[in-house]
Amino acid sequence: MNTFLELIYLLFFLLYCYLESIFRLVVPVKRKSVKGKIILVTGAGHGIGKEFALEFSRLGGILVLWDINKANNDATADEIREGGGTAYTYVCDVSKVDDIKRVSDQVYRDVGNVDILVNNAGILHGGELLKIKEEDIRRTFDINTMAHFWTLREFLPSMLERNEGHIITVASMAGKSGSAYLVDYSASKFAVFGMTEALSEELHHLHKDGIKTTTVCPMFVDTGLTKYPQGRFGKILSPKEVALEAIDGALKDHVVVMVPRSIQVSVIIGQLFPYRFRRTLKEFMGFGILPQYESSKSPDNKHTRDN
Repeated sequence: MNTFLELIYLLFFLLYCYLESIFRLVVPVKRKSVKGKIILVTGAGHGIGKEFALEFSRLGGILVLWDINKANNDATADEIREGGGTAYTYVCDVSKVDDIKRVSDQVYRDVGNVDILVNNAGILHGGELLKIKEEDIRRTFDINTMAHFWTLREFLPSMLERNEGHIITVASMAGKSGSAYLVDYSASKFAVFGMTEALSEELHHLHKDGIKTTTVCPMFVDTGLTKYPQGRFGKILSPKEVALEAIDGALKDHVVVMVPRSIQVSVIIGQLFPYRFRRTLKEFMGFGILPQYESSKSPDNKHTRDN
């Protein structure tokens, strides 16, 4: 095929994609079933991860719950079982690759192949870059970014063998637009957004289109980790709101889910403006956080997440 014909094909394909998008506004994609599917959620003892686990259980999934906090993780499992669901619990420090390998082997022995992997566990300090300790910056990346690589290396092979599976990555709107006092956090979330986008491209090149990816980008969420969120308009999201939107999008095979959905239009339009104007607009909207580094030292914040 010569270049001219290829260009004609691209134009027709672009038109087809636009028409398909318009059609889907009228006739939404039917949600796929997760009944009987094995679903692993990291950071399942609290916040968004807990709500992911509870909702997937209501939909008939078999839950594998990972968290560093055993009491919280067991409480999530108890709630699932009280509702008639099935849950397996594992204490796992996702900042440690050896822990991930050890617990992953146990999951394969106890439960089987994971069908849906929800990489949710995360941490946030929030403060001026030069005031955050080196070990805290490293821990942010170990949990928010590197853990995704290690869980994928454990559970992606079985998905590739079957050409079936779904990877849900909980990123953040801070991974689409950097914010003051979130330099390390924003960088870690930019990284996982790019990682999942690249992985999706790689799966396509490997002809493994049966494996889907969904990246979730919420605004600020009321999990208690962000102590001083700022916003002139809108509201702080609840963990349940985020989980329900994320699951709905994932079960419709959406590649990116922004919460609230209305923010997606703002992101698209925002790219049309010069950078200096976007920054001024952000200040006008009041999006961001106040420094909270000293308040992030509580041990209860480990392996919880916020955006």
